[in-house]
Amino acid sequence: MLQNSVLNPEQIAIIGASENQSKPGGKVIYNLISGGFKGKIYGVNPKTISIKGVKHIAKVDLLPKVDLAILSIPAFLCVETVETLAQAGTKGFIIYSAGFAEAGEQGVDLENQLISIAEKYNAQIIGPNCIGIINGHYKGVFTTPVPHYYEEGCELISSSGATAVFIMEAAHAVGLKFSNIYSIGNAGQTGVEEILEHMDATFDPERSPKVKLLYLENIKNPFKFLKHASSLVRKGCHIAAIKSGYSEAGSRAASSHTGAIATSDTLIRALFKKAAIVYCHSREELINVAAVWQENKAIGKNIAIITHAGGSAVMLTDVLSSNGLNIPPIDEQKAKNLLKKLHPGSSVSNPIDFLATGTADQLAEIIDFCENLNEIDAMVVVFGSPGLFNVGDVYQVLHEKLKSCKKAIFPVLPSLVNAGKEIQEFLDKGHVNFPDEVVLGKALASAANIDGPAYGKYDLAEMDYSRIRDIIAESKSGYLDTQIVRELLLASGIEMVKEQEFYDEKSLGNIHKSMEFPLVMKVLGPIHKTDVGGVSLNINSQEFLKKEFNRMRKISGAKGVLIQEMKKGEEFFAGAVKKGNFGHLVLCGMGGIFVEIIKDVANGLAPLSKREAEKMIQSLKTYPIIQGYRGRAGINEVAFADVIVRLASLVHLAPEIEEIDMNPLIGNEKELVVVDARIRLS
Repeated sequence: MLQNSVLNPEQIAIIGASENQSKPGGKVIYNLISGGFKGKIYGVNPKTISIKGVKHIAKVDLLPKVDLAILSIPAFLCVETVETLAQAGTKGFIIYSAGFAEAGEQGVDLENQLISIAEKYNAQIIGPNCIGIINGHYKGVFTTPVPHYYEEGCELISSSGATAVFIMEAAHAVGLKFSNIYSIGNAGQTGVEEILEHMDATFDPERSPKVKLLYLENIKNPFKFLKHASSLVRKGCHIAAIKSGYSEAGSRAASSHTGAIATSDTLIRALFKKAAIVYCHSREELINVAAVWQENKAIGKNIAIITHAGGSAVMLTDVLSSNGLNIPPIDEQKAKNLLKKLHPGSSVSNPIDFLATGTADQLAEIIDFCENLNEIDAMVVVFGSPGLFNVGDVYQVLHEKLKSCKKAIFPVLPSLVNAGKEIQEFLDKGHVNFPDEVVLGKALASAANIDGPAYGKYDLAEMDYSRIRDIIAESKSGYLDTQIVRELLLASGIEMVKEQEFYDEKSLGNIHKSMEFPLVMKVLGPIHKTDVGGVSLNINSQEFLKKEFNRMRKISGAKGVLIQEMKKGEEFFAGAVKKGNFGHLVLCGMGGIFVEIIKDVANGLAPLSKREAEKMIQSLKTYPIIQGYRGRAGINEVAFADVIVRLASLVHLAPEIEEIDMNPLIGNEKELVVVDARIRLS
């Protein structure tokens, strides 16, 4: 939670104040005064400071009690300063200073000292290494631009102060509005989780901002993050986020297919999906998604494209349709009267092209037509200028229709040079502009395709919990023996193919009593069996069986062989890997050697609901194989979803499982059985 001393201070002390606006301690004073702060401002510096509205104080220990202290001094001075002020009753601190955890071991120690002091005195620190806070009460930053405060504007939380500035600059160009902005820097004590918690606890459906933007470099408490982000979305908010700092390096050390695929980026995507947060790759994408939401109207899946530029319409149609949105054709009979009001050669089939000579009145007619058309949920209007005539009347029509229409209208006004003055007038009326139709198309798809939060909604499969716990308790860390893996999966209700281990040739003679040809033989011992020639298929005679047994016994590291009945069907995989305090990431996709070659993988954070498992399967590019194709029967999708839910339930109930890899699962229209599995405990 955020303390009142940080949000609504009545007295603010600038430690390291300056008359020079090129210094942080000087610029923040200017921002506070020009931003209309009504409380008292104290400037602390041994040198005299003469600024109207600021009371100069030579030393920290001479300050009267203040609510908030903003520190712009060297890092090594911050600990003593915070201790002195906190002891005197200051509860809020914004620390601009760098040189803490981001600077190495000594900085980590300094930052830990700051946190200890804050906790000792029940105070709150924003930062260190941040640019501050902007809200309706005060502008506590040392940077520009300082956006005008709009109560209904976006809220921004950023780990990086510079990135926050870049986002505000770019957002200004498209007309995006802001309310509260939090730069959290190193987030030593107050991170994104605490700010989301505050937003959640104080949410007012009538007054609270509905759009939240996040730029994150660290998520310290994933489940606190999930809890409050999900709650906010369920209350009617929209959240879009960038998570930087992920690396593929860690996955190269993983010993299983599942571990290799479960990169940090995959994990963050799963976390965001669980909370119904739109994952963004760039500032541009983040801003455009927010601008789509700022319209504050339902988007829907069926879009009308209204344009006087055919090329733009084609590009926009391509990006919308390839991302799950529809450009429904408009019936010629319904559009007959509209077509009479347009210039000859115009097209109303959707995209609606009313030519380069189209007028403002014609645009108004088209928008009214789409507003009353059941097939259309929202409109995109693309209108630029070749510089031959003034487009102000067109943009005025757009302004009026944006206010009067119930359906969302998204303006693409690309002529930033030829119609720059008219676009700025349009923005000044409170609207947004999307200069690039393709970027808008991707943002529309992201905003329209996001589902509700799945956090807190899960299905725990019925399984032999007592047996599972007994197996885990009796097992040591490391990879489990094949038979123990089998027992654990069967206790979880996950079907495995019939199999038996053999360690000498003599025992092979009784195999016909328990299994039927054809058979599969796999070497026991080496982890990656295929790589060492340790897998043999279609064994259909006793002679071939003995020959392959003797060959595999000579493989380096071989302990014996595993023989299974050979199942027919498509190969899939399912697995899970533990990812620190995020819990287990569950993955599924095509199996066999294609896991790492095709990398068509879906994922979700355990535990999972049946619906989440179904959506994971349906999101696969290879989903048509599961459905059946060219006369071939499909895969038992219900059984596949059940395996995924059981897998997620197993790792939820047995968190000691570090990795589990079921590859392949052989699936057909009747069944889905595990052929090979490995489990590693920690």
